[in-house]
Amino acid sequence: MKADYYFFMALLVLLSACKPNIEGSAPSKGNADFTRYVAIGNSLTAGYADGSLYRSGQLNSFPSMLAEKFKLVGGGDFKQPLLPGDAGWPSLKRVLGYSTSCDGTTSLSPQLYSSALDTAGSSVNIYATEGPFNNLGVPGVRCIDYTIPGYAFIAQQVGGVGYAARMYPNPSVDRPIEVAVNANATFFTIWLGSNDVLGYATDGGEGNGSGGSSPSDISPLTAFETSYNAIVKAMIANGAKGVLINIPDVTSIPYFTTIPVNGLVLTRQGQADSLTTIYAALGIKFAVGENHFIIQDPAAPGGLRQIKNGEYILITTPQDSLKCAGWGSVKPIPKAYVLDAAEVANIETATTAFNNIIKNAAAENGLALMDANAYLKTLQSGITFNGLSFSTAFVTGGAFSLDGIHLTPRGYALVANEIIRVINNFYKANIPLVDVTQYRGVLFP
Repeated sequence: MKADYYFFMALLVLLSACKPNIEGSAPSKGNADFTRYVAIGNSLTAGYADGSLYRSGQLNSFPSMLAEKFKLVGGGDFKQPLLPGDAGWPSLKRVLGYSTSCDGTTSLSPQLYSSALDTAGSSVNIYATEGPFNNLGVPGVRCIDYTIPGYAFIAQQVGGVGYAARMYPNPSVDRPIEVAVNANATFFTIWLGSNDVLGYATDGGEGNGSGGSSPSDISPLTAFETSYNAIVKAMIANGAKGVLINIPDVTSIPYFTTIPVNGLVLTRQGQADSLTTIYAALGIKFAVGENHFIIQDPAAPGGLRQIKNGEYILITTPQDSLKCAGWGSVKPIPKAYVLDAAEVANIETATTAFNNIIKNAAAENGLALMDANAYLKTLQSGITFNGLSFSTAFVTGGAFSLDGIHLTPRGYALVANEIIRVINNFYKANIPLVDVTQYRGVLFP
């Protein structure tokens, strides 16, 4: 009987040890301090979407989502330089609407927002009345811009974009790095570098692919490394911790993958024969079904050729020109709308080099690293989260907004959750995830 008693007590102890914690573990900050969270970055940090910046996009930025969760572990208020309305500034945002193309087909497509404008006062500097700010995301800013005195003034005067000018204390003299440091972060995220590659890509590789100062160039490697390391060192100087986020592969997003290279579909043999005759001297042949588009290439015989797999046609290519004006068939698609193999190689080389700099900065300074490049690539094959499906498909994929580059609120929620996972693992914290289902994807009429 005594043996049975001891066995029974041991069993109770075992069952007690295995009892699940129904209430879950309480949120905890681990070894990080979230008292003052500051987000450093570009349009992806600002909440930019649908080709513009607007108030509800800012409210649904990934830093705003993170800040709400950080409040559970001691985080403070999170101030953003909110715009007055939702129309989009300085350009109108895109929305889905019905339109009729040149061939008489009516379908849903992105269109400029047409409701009454609510942008009055958007260009006014609001630092004195509403700053300082926690979200320092500036659409268009490059990593190499962060050490330039008067960056906000220059961007406004030269590029006509006043994002930083409305939120910096002294736009004509401030360096972005100084504004970031003066925010006095105890915890930060840095997502910089995309624009050091993106401008070259979205301009069809028309800029300098080996390094230049124009927004259409890929940024010089040395300048990128110097600026990035300076930002990180400045942010940790007073003991702040944070997460560094690397650069996604820009050629894996809808802006470049929506128009397939073999999208020239011929339905009749006569069409194929006619095109084969037109290009007989170049040895290009066509068949009924899918064919690769004809593109400009100054280095090719006759200055044109068929596009190859691994090259890309930009989403900005006029659809009516493809459908009704013979672009890609009797007329080559202009070079500015195409990324050829050499240009893709320039982008990949720079992205890899920049991401190595970011990776090394995280390792050398004891900071967490969120691999956005690897994570966003998982969307290419599709993922399911909380019962919702996501992919890189334009409009229907759920993750990317109507500009084909920036994310929807649901897409930003996915990014926020990946950052939280990195924080929980690296800083031994227990911060709850964002409920992705509470945010929207693309809005349908």
